[in-house]
Amino acid sequence: MSLTRWGPPRPPNGADADALFLRYWLFWVTLGGAVGALAPAVAQLVLAGAPVRAPLVIGAGAVEGAALGWTQATVLRVRVPALSRAHWVRATALGAAVVWFLALLPAEWAAIWQRWPAVWQTVAAVVGGTVLLSVIGIAQRTELRRHSRAAGWWILGNAAAWCAGLLAFAAVVAGLWKPGQPTALVVLIGVLAGILLMLTTALVSGVILLRILPTKSPRQPV
Repeated sequence: MSLTRWGPPRPPNGADADALFLRYWLFWVTLGGAVGALAPAVAQLVLAGAPVRAPLVIGAGAVEGAALGWTQATVLRVRVPALSRAHWVRATALGAAVVWFLALLPAEWAAIWQRWPAVWQTVAAVVGGTVLLSVIGIAQRTELRRHSRAAGWWILGNAAAWCAGLLAFAAVVAGLWKPGQPTALVVLIGVLAGILLMLTTALVSGVILLRILPTKSPRQPV
């Protein structure tokens, strides 16, 4: 299945082609990320307190990564026909699973790191945050490097995109969420913040991709 019927045609090179690619990247990546995020969100809600919560949430994170990777790869293949969708999806799913594994560690090991000196807690938070933001980009680079000599910049660019998205998420939550609000309103705020997170991430990552990707690829789809 592809987005050929709904996605961008293969236009000639130039500013119009870049704008068209970015428009479809924004739509499909935001959609893929938002829909995929439902898997770990539901898993955490349903499995709260269950002994198998952590591994199943990590598995749900892999589902989230697969959904995001599929939409990303399908739009990317318009620009880079030789890109392997299967490899990209696997890499993104694995990266997302690792992200969720690392994200769950602070809660699981709270009794340990809370005894550390403040300076070591700060160092651990900075290092951990850097790794979290970089994992998916590192995983996706394994495929992107086959098509672009500048693929190494994707690690930094993808991390910057997710950082921008998380800042947008935090801004919405900080501005709208108040203690004691009805559950329905809290959920609505969370959905709005999540969509803005993905939209911001897609915008930044799409602009960066236009700097990294070749204008056209002579290779055929894998």
